[in-house]
Order: sequence, then structure tokens, then C-alpha cells
Amino acid sequence: MIRLVTTDFSELRDDTAAGDALVTFVACAHAMLDATTPEEQRRRLEPRLLAQLPTLRALGVFDLFDIRDPALAALLADEE
Repeated sequence: MIRLVTTDFSELRDDTAAGDALVTFVACAHAMLDATTPEEQRRRLEPRLLAQLPTLRALGVFDLFDIRDPALAALLADEE
């Protein structure tokens, strides 16, 4: 299991299990919002983040939590 406070994203998998989807989404979002993350890594993380959306929507995660970052919120809105 990857810790959410890390910069080592090598352990992230594309699993669709609920817990894994949430961990992957948060880790990818955290890295994408970090100004020090290289653009190349952000481009690799974006599809992984977006791949978690169906699972997280089915779980009702976005009914419970709002995305406060405007750029991330816009990216997710584009995927609806």
C-alpha cells in the first residue's frame, strides 16, 4: 500500500477496488497539484487519476466531498 504523503508513485496500480481507487486518485491528485511535479509526470498521472472516476462516482465519494482546486475540479467536470 502506498502512503498518501509520498512522491514515490511507482507503487500505484490501476486496480478498481474501492480502497485502491481512492488511494490512487488522492495520490495522483496530490502530485498533480504539487508545483514541483514535472509536467511529464503530470501527463502520466492524469489518465490514472481519471480512470478512478467511475469507481469513486459509484461509491458516492463526490456526493460527500467537493474538489476545492479549480483546475482539478474543471478537469473532473470535463470528464462527466
